[in-house]
Amino acid sequence: MRHIISLCFLLAGLWLALSGHTKPLLLGLGVVSVALVTWLSHRMDVLGAEHDPALFSWRLPVYWGWLAWQMVLANLEVAACVIRPSRLSPQIVEVAAPQRTEIIRVTYANSITLTPGTVALILDGDRLTVHALTQNSADGLREGTMEHWTRWLETGQGRTAEP
Repeated sequence: MRHIISLCFLLAGLWLALSGHTKPLLLGLGVVSVALVTWLSHRMDVLGAEHDPALFSWRLPVYWGWLAWQMVLANLEVAACVIRPSRLSPQIVEVAAPQRTEIIRVTYANSITLTPGTVALILDGDRLTVHALTQNSADGLREGTMEHWTRWLETGQGRTAEP
């Protein structure tokens, strides 16, 4: 029941933040849409301890902020490669994905793919195969900074101080 309630609050907050409408008709439609999505999620059995919207609490926005900054830095690196193609050094890298839960492993792989210049190719158990466009991107994956951040997202421990 806790998962259903947290999903309702999350969806309602997101709906209000994105729409900004407070007219009774639109609020009623928002309530109906939140109820429908919650009911469908419950029927599809996608709610549970691992998929609880409140699972990461305040750590998720912090992680998103860090990831957004990494995306900016990676965009600048890819732009530099467009200007000077000699910087390109495409390669396939295999890195560890030691996170405890499947959802955090998928979050790790998706975060890598969202970062320009890297694409997660295969997630197999606790190993992740990634295509990196530059040597700098490959070295960053090997250093494991993003892996540490996702572990921090999962457990609250393991985050590095590096921005």
